[in-house]
Amino acid sequence: MPSSPPTPPSASSANRGLDASVLLLMAIASGLCAGGNYFNQPLLHSIALDFGVSETTAALTVTAAQVSYACGLVLLVPLGDKFERRRLAVTLMLLAGLGQFISGFAASIHFLFAGIMMAGMFSVAAQILVPLAAILSDPSRSGRAVGLVMSGLLLGILAARSVAGILSSLGGWHTVYRLSSITMVVVALLLWRKLPTSRNPAQVSYGEVLRSMGVLMRRHPRLLSRALMSALAFASVSALFSTMALLLSGPSHGLSDASIGLVGLAGVAGALMANVAGRCADRGWTREAGVACVLLLLAGWGCFWLGETSLAWFIVGMLVIDLGLQGLHITNQHIVFELEPEARSRMNAVYMTTYFIGAASGSALGSLAWLHGGWPTICVLGIVLALLCGALLIRDERSVAAR
Repeated sequence: MPSSPPTPPSASSANRGLDASVLLLMAIASGLCAGGNYFNQPLLHSIALDFGVSETTAALTVTAAQVSYACGLVLLVPLGDKFERRRLAVTLMLLAGLGQFISGFAASIHFLFAGIMMAGMFSVAAQILVPLAAILSDPSRSGRAVGLVMSGLLLGILAARSVAGILSSLGGWHTVYRLSSITMVVVALLLWRKLPTSRNPAQVSYGEVLRSMGVLMRRHPRLLSRALMSALAFASVSALFSTMALLLSGPSHGLSDASIGLVGLAGVAGALMANVAGRCADRGWTREAGVACVLLLLAGWGCFWLGETSLAWFIVGMLVIDLGLQGLHITNQHIVFELEPEARSRMNAVYMTTYFIGAASGSALGSLAWLHGGWPTICVLGIVLALLCGALLIRDERSVAAR
């Protein structure tokens, strides 16, 4: 990789902020990184047939992607506060592209596992770019910048399954990984050319970086409360995502896999909400945005309750609940990033790790709820988790007012 002196951006550069085209490039890069972890979900049957393994074994690649991503959040994202961030983000993205390349040319299920785990761990480049958008942007527009990059990340996740299914039907399941690897290399090199350099002036060891995350949680109670709030919201929505296919493919709706995927795309509106929430945060409306988003979560579950027998209500629920989830996520990230600006990468590591623990917990609880009571129990679970999120929001705001 070309050498470049890792100097922080000048004050004047920071005040000018990032060009819109650079933010768009960061959004595309984040979407590619995050979306790559979801390519395998609609391809499990084809993967199982190709390698002669059971679908249960093939499904373990989904778990492998999630676990490796979680490891990357804890072990790699904090390095954004130690190393030069442009170099770190580009290097991680190139390594993630190599993982996609290995997956695309895997000759056995073992090589596929290796490629998926490598891509998953290094795809946390997206979580380097999100706080970097706040660091490099004009302070009065940092929320908008984060919202735009997060919109790209969310669109990547939402579109990944559909794109993977289409490319698989055209050229086999390997195709999406091969094209993704090439695209990621190209975008990574563009990032290297376009991004300014940025690093913390204070140098600390890797061990100190990891240990300091616990210190940050003790120093900033809002870091933990906002992370837990988002985790509860994500758990509520994950309970939906882990079971919606069981309802929609059942006798009440009888949809095919392709149709279920299209229903899921209704959540694309949530990606647009990320940008709106960022603008609200820039204007200081975080409290109002938080309350509105919790109410949207609850309204979404009301729609899903009616959606047990009505597809129209189910689609409305998808629109509403994703608006609430992503709006709350961006609002909370904005608050967390402002707690200690020089530690944004470590803050993001704590926040996002907690966030994905919430997602995993919600999926597990959703499966249990479906097993013991079907769709009505799923709705009750989702409402309870959303109410807990709202209670934590009230507690957080009261503690801030008291201080």
